[in-house]
Amino acid sequence: MPIYKTIKSSKHTTVIVWKITESLDALFDGIELTKNSKNRIQGMRSEIHQKGYLSVRHLLKSLDYVDADLFYTADGKPHLKDGKHISITHSFIFSAIIVSDYPVGIDIEMNREKIIKIAPKFVDHEFSFLTNEYLIEQLTVIWGAKESLYKIHPDGGLLFKHHLPIEHFKLSDGQTKGWIKKDNFFEAYSIHFEPLENFTLVYAI
Repeated sequence: MPIYKTIKSSKHTTVIVWKITESLDALFDGIELTKNSKNRIQGMRSEIHQKGYLSVRHLLKSLDYVDADLFYTADGKPHLKDGKHISITHSFIFSAIIVSDYPVGIDIEMNREKIIKIAPKFVDHEFSFLTNEYLIEQLTVIWGAKESLYKIHPDGGLLFKHHLPIEHFKLSDGQTKGWIKKDNFFEAYSIHFEPLENFTLVYAI
């Protein structure tokens, strides 16, 4: 399938989403992979992960990047050789990237009931504004927001429950604010979210 959605958040930031409907062979077509990428794909046991990895390379191509323009530092964070900031996510049938002049993070999650059981592990004060209606979707936004912020923080060591508070929101808002608060690191980020079929897309800028 071609690109599922493009979001031009500003002149500085672009989000692109791919819906993975192709076969694995089809996803190999039209992209050139580095030797390291080929080795990584061969080491993946899951075809879902292989497809996610390859679809991200198609998303890069849509922004005139090639696989060789992307590299990872020792902490596992992706970077672009031209200095722009990038974040990557994929979940089942969706993958997405966000590229910006500023630090960014992105996450896609399937809306699943099991998130209710694990909520106490990552939700703190946010419980105060949650409602029973659409609880799964609200929790998925919170998880995706905190995951996005986690990807931004340069040093790791963050606890979702304590270091990444998310401000009050309603699903109809489509945006809120999130914070990274750890030691001397204290910064606010704009959080944007929207539904994608039975998934939730969240990104932080």
